[in-house]
Amino acid sequence: MIEGVQTKKLRVIPDERGFLMEILRNDDAFFEAFGQVYMTTAYPGVVKGWHYHKRQTDHMTVVRGMAKIVLYDHRADSPTQGELAEFFVGEHNPILIRIPPGVCHGMKAIGTETAYMVNVPTETYDYEQPDEFRIPPHDESIPYDWTRKDG
Repeated sequence: MIEGVQTKKLRVIPDERGFLMEILRNDDAFFEAFGQVYMTTAYPGVVKGWHYHKRQTDHMTVVRGMAKIVLYDHRADSPTQGELAEFFVGEHNPILIRIPPGVCHGMKAIGTETAYMVNVPTETYDYEQPDEFRIPPHDESIPYDWTRKDG
């Protein structure tokens, strides 16, 4: 596992009306701070990434559909520098991923429907000076191939 990355199996509480799923609680062992909550979507087969933050920790999950969330540790001072981690997240695997500052991440919607990702970052988005740094999704500096692996 990449240094500082943590996962949490999400608790789904079903009843005859539907279900409730707890995503992030302030009594979770890794909870730091609340910045905001946002949702983003990706259409089937679309890759969104890479990006990373210098200050912000992300807490990501997929609440509808399925996505592949991939992390790459490019932090020079990390004991796991150069490591990749791949997670399949969504309706069939409800987990939360804690992504520390400096870890590149991206997502790809998998399956046949739009993936809905919810993120709870520790910082509020600053429109004037965003803590967001981008790397193209197929950049050779990150040793990852986004294509589907059949077999």
